[in-house]
Amino acid sequence: MNKKQLLEKLAFWKKQEKELEERFNKLMLLRGEAAREGDLKENAGYELRTEEAQVASAQLGNTRKTIKKLEEELNGYPKD
Repeated sequence: MNKKQLLEKLAFWKKQEKELEERFNKLMLLRGEAAREGDLKENAGYELRTEEAQVASAQLGNTRKTIKKLEEELNGYPKD
């Protein structure tokens, strides 16, 4: 992969990271709202938000790994 392609991929993944961070933060707010609705053992909204936040967190982790790999690969190229 050439440097231009790496930069394009890095830009794409950084955008994905930002979107996932926003989604995760929103889910955590919704989870907090659901928690205030009562008994957590019987709160389907809370459980759903928790599961969604776990998925978003895993996606965010994978995205950050991809960004790190791309950045490391870019470090192998001479600076402009």
